[in-house]
Amino acid sequence: MKKYTVLCAGICAVMAFTSCKSSESAYKQAYLKAKQQEEMQQQQQQTAQQEEANVVVPLQEKAANNTQVVDNADNIQVRQETVSVVNGAGLKNFSVVVGSFSLRANAEGLQQTLKSQGYDAQVVVNNNVSPAMYRVVATTFDSKVDAAASRDGLQSKFPGAWLLYAK
Repeated sequence: MKKYTVLCAGICAVMAFTSCKSSESAYKQAYLKAKQQEEMQQQQQQTAQQEEANVVVPLQEKAANNTQVVDNADNIQVRQETVSVVNGAGLKNFSVVVGSFSLRANAEGLQQTLKSQGYDAQVVVNNNVSPAMYRVVATTFDSKVDAAASRDGLQSKFPGAWLLYAK
């Protein structure tokens, strides 16, 4: 009888342990459910961010009676350099530079070409950069607007022409 009791107890124990064992599919289902919930939360956060980004702020109307018209001369780029005249009559406030050379002979060659075309060309040097740069000035003016107009006219022959304000 003792054998029969031990055998029954063993069968009961085996059945108890095998019924508590979790199946692999249960873990997979729980993982997939958690993954879906996480994706839904991310989508909700993204839509909330998009809704915040789509908020339109109303414009404030202001009277246009204090409008100040400014000419385009204020937008013209001018390079300021400390230069000294090497060859020429002298500079005014604004000059149109059509060439920059590290060799003086090259600058004087372009100056002669410009003089043959009717320009009062000058050569100036900027010693504040290394090596010293010889600038060839085609025209020089007191007015920034006049200098800009001259530069625009010279752009076809000298595409890199720029304005210089001599300190």
